[in-house]
Amino acid sequence: MSKQFDVVVIGGGPGGYIAAIRAAQLGFQVACIDEWKNAAGGPAPGGTCTNVGCIPSKALLQSSEHFDHANHHFAEHGISATGVKMDVAKMIARKDTVVKQNNDGILYLLKKNKVTFFHGRGSFVGKAEGAYEIKVAGKTEEAITAKQVIIATGSNARALPGTPFDELNVLSNDGALRLGAVPKKLALIGSGVIGLEMGSVWRRLGADVTILEGLSTFLGAVDEQIAKEAKKAFDKQGLKIELGVKVGEIVNGKKGVTVNYTNAKGEAVALDADKLIISIGRVPNTMGLNTEAVGLQLDERGAVVVDADCKTNLPGVWAVGDVVRGPMLAHKAEEEGVAVAERIAGQHGHVNFNTIPWVIYTSPEIAWVGRTEQQLKADGVAYKAGSFPFLANGRARALGDTTGMVKMLADATTDEILGVHIVGPQASELIAEAVVAMEFRASAEDIARICHAHPSLSESTKEAALAVDKRSLNF
Repeated sequence: MSKQFDVVVIGGGPGGYIAAIRAAQLGFQVACIDEWKNAAGGPAPGGTCTNVGCIPSKALLQSSEHFDHANHHFAEHGISATGVKMDVAKMIARKDTVVKQNNDGILYLLKKNKVTFFHGRGSFVGKAEGAYEIKVAGKTEEAITAKQVIIATGSNARALPGTPFDELNVLSNDGALRLGAVPKKLALIGSGVIGLEMGSVWRRLGADVTILEGLSTFLGAVDEQIAKEAKKAFDKQGLKIELGVKVGEIVNGKKGVTVNYTNAKGEAVALDADKLIISIGRVPNTMGLNTEAVGLQLDERGAVVVDADCKTNLPGVWAVGDVVRGPMLAHKAEEEGVAVAERIAGQHGHVNFNTIPWVIYTSPEIAWVGRTEQQLKADGVAYKAGSFPFLANGRARALGDTTGMVKMLADATTDEILGVHIVGPQASELIAEAVVAMEFRASAEDIARICHAHPSLSESTKEAALAVDKRSLNF
């Protein structure tokens, strides 16, 4: 006999486990199904973010930054560090420990909130008496039913046609996080978030890194002024980024990979590398859901079709996160998960897509929220722009990192903040102030009149706001 629940969540990533916990807090009997396994075969909830995305990549970025600082920046502070070496195996082991701690933390939170956890793959069986039958295929097979189902099955790395991942020479983000040694030559296809972050990690550790990008512009989704500033910093670091390339045949051999491509000048190039990371985006993960059994509608990409409230074409079935439209960001999935749980409870869950921040955790970090200057121009919006360089920020000088700037865009008439764009130290933390301000429809003057601690990097946000009205005090 099947076990009955009010709400079943398929997927235990950021969207799934958050939705399950919020639904349980609202008084529902909730089950969460997740199939991720750790090295020992045990449950590893947290999805791509925790297991092969946000968390492990940040662990490696931190380790590689420490190594880079010890080799190239400690001397500036009067610290002598000679013969500094990187134990890659130990670095990877630390990353794995960080991941497991997060896995265990999620399991603890589910248990604390009385969410029943099932370790296995969840799929639809059919409909029965106003509810949905779900099969859980794990060590044993179980059957559960619920009137409300939330699909949060995330996404998978997108492979290049004709070049499958073998996770030995041709790597997805998963394989890129598990390299056992620093490759002498590393090639990446795609200069998005994953490509830049993974390229940064292995370049700092000594790899000769080349990133191939098909688009003729660098970071097209980023404000153009910010992207140019970031590109200059990456070029200076020795991260080789080729734009406007057309990738041809990729030969995966015993000694490495050869990527044949045509560069922006139309010249044929053969790039030999020890390892190749393909980072050309991700695809929704709906394989194995057995959507046909219930008639769940998917689009041409395989994503679950939802409306603005994350409702599918089936009553009582919802979908959130990477498996639906919108940006594939962990925090976007979390917001949708909370909103859906509240909607099931009859409340008015809300997600503002205009105030979802984006971050690239390179050095310098890149973060933004709202519209870019090129988008405002394209939309015919009258705006004012102000920027302030970290070069003129006392805290940035003390940190020894004055790369980049804060840029603010505001409505020319109302002064409402329309976008904030940052490239520089701790941009991932600084962007939060802009998100709060925009969520409350603040003006640039509001930021300018708030007292910011001195010295702090956030003073650059204040100065950028002042610069919108040509009132910056320091530049």
